Amino acid sequence: MTSAGNSKEVKKDEIAELARRRGFLWQAFEIYGGAAGFYDYGPLGARLKRRIEEEWRDFYTREGFYEIETTNIAPREIFESSGHLESFADQAVVCNHCKNFFRVAEGVKVSENCPECGGELEAAGEFNLMFQTRIGVPKGESDSGVKKSEGYLRPETAQGIFLNFQRLLRFNRDKLPFGIIQIGKAYRNEISPRKSLIRLREFTMAEAEVFVDPKEKNNHPRFEDVKDRMLRIVPGEDEGGEEEEESLEEAVRSGIIANEYLGYHIAKVDEFLERIGIPRAKVRFRQHLREEMAHYATDCWDAEFLSERYGWMEIVGVADRGDYDLSAHASFSNADMSVHTEPEKIIPHVIEPSYGIDRIIYALLESSFYEEQVGKEKRKVLRLKSEITPIKAAVFPLLNRDELKKKAREVFQKLRDASIFVEYDDSGSIGRRYRRQDEIGTPYCITIDYETLEDNTVTIRERDTMKQVRVPIAEVKDVLLKRE
Repeated sequence: MTSAGNSKEVKKDEIAELARRRGFLWQAFEIYGGAAGFYDYGPLGARLKRRIEEEWRDFYTREGFYEIETTNIAPREIFESSGHLESFADQAVVCNHCKNFFRVAEGVKVSENCPECGGELEAAGEFNLMFQTRIGVPKGESDSGVKKSEGYLRPETAQGIFLNFQRLLRFNRDKLPFGIIQIGKAYRNEISPRKSLIRLREFTMAEAEVFVDPKEKNNHPRFEDVKDRMLRIVPGEDEGGEEEEESLEEAVRSGIIANEYLGYHIAKVDEFLERIGIPRAKVRFRQHLREEMAHYATDCWDAEFLSERYGWMEIVGVADRGDYDLSAHASFSNADMSVHTEPEKIIPHVIEPSYGIDRIIYALLESSFYEEQVGKEKRKVLRLKSEITPIKAAVFPLLNRDELKKKAREVFQKLRDASIFVEYDDSGSIGRRYRRQDEIGTPYCITIDYETLEDNTVTIRERDTMKQVRVPIAEVKDVLLKRE
């Protein structure tokens, strides 16, 4: 067997083509020419996305974290308080010839030529990345009236959690630590979104905000559970910036990772990515350099995926936000964000794992795609884990005959009634149907043949090995669930 991963160009074209053709991902507004940085998820893409979100939700609720849902739009003063209006910006350059803009953070500099047309580049200033809107009707023509009606689409989900801190603290009976999760849309008016799902203007984030007493950051109650996990880490420039492999305990005790709480959640990110099927060999954790640190962070590590098309790319960030957010909102709103801990009052610190769901989907599609020689033909297959595949199994009649189709429909409906998401397909030859399901990652194919009509047994074919077993219809449900 050979993997298409041996060729960067082949894999690049295959993933994009597969995503479009099989209903994973489509360009938004396509009939009007599209717009950079916006994509729609098709039927299979939406199911894959929901399965990943369900796995993530289950993963963090097992940590004892509750989920909330907050608004996508907030008044101007929220982002003044949080520092986003002042600090959430990118430097840009513009080409004098083709007029395309580029982020300086992408490595494009004024001294270089335009990567699109070779024209001369010049500085274009700093651009705030938030989408601005209006809330209600501005009152009067004064500047203050306009500002009061000014709103923004959120660039992260976190602020809604911080704004509800007082109520969340009471919900948790005034005790630390506790964690809150949220999955939702975020919006950033990116200067030059040119990388598929890697840089979007509207995207999905899954974030956890973990509130902890600052004196207890080096005393996570479950650190022992993860301390031996080996991680590929790239410390920041103060540590030399060389990639190394260390146990989590070694990294925390040596001070490379600042504290147990931060280290624990770096380990949990690594565990989750492995759980959904991203190869550990393609994941590393890189510490932010001082100049790239977010305005709210005291330390931040990125979980990076090694893409064959884009190189190392961030898919999750794990930040120690200190008391920045709660202190800022307390100062601007005069709200009390403190917690009484004997013998003093403290402002909790926040550890934040922040997952980019869209980037994770890209990483999964790329790393799961294989092209293999089977006999005289090539088989394209997505080796997604069974837990997250859009379709659990496909049900086929061996031939396009009424008696086989009727029985296949019965099996299909029984599995659907048992809440197992299966697909029915009687179009084309059995070989072509197998290939279709392989290409979209369906782990099992169930075939009804003439033997089924005699003894109520079916064949179940496994995607990766292509091996088949004969199973009584009454046992199909249990067989599929056991292989979940």
